[in-house]
Amino acid sequence: MPFVLDVSVAATWAFPDENHPQADAAFARLRNDYGLVPGLWWFEIRNVLIVNERRQRLTEADTATFLRDLEKLRIVRDIAPDHAEIMRLARTHLLTVYDTAYLELAQRQGVALATLDDALIRAAHVEAVPIVGEK
Repeated sequence: MPFVLDVSVAATWAFPDENHPQADAAFARLRNDYGLVPGLWWFEIRNVLIVNERRQRLTEADTATFLRDLEKLRIVRDIAPDHAEIMRLARTHLLTVYDTAYLELAQRQGVALATLDDALIRAAHVEAVPIVGEK
């Protein structure tokens, strides 16, 4: 079954020194399932990479390799968000609209959410959206 993949999870895969059980669980699921992402994910993942190049955690070559490897994974962009629901969820849970896009997508598709963001996890619990890697 597909799941929603937050950039906080995918970004950890770029850094060998970051080890998160939820991120590992999401990566393992991509062997048999596919990840759903909102349209902004493309920009967010690249922003994380460029910021970490500036911090000298990654080189341009690291970024290029990571993006090439990422393109091999089964990740599908969703381009039809429920705008009204995003606004409702953002207001209700005091989330950014960017973070809310992941919650709304998981809720609309009836699938689990892979995230490391504490506020997003709390909101998902309230909205009865399962979290990848939680028991």
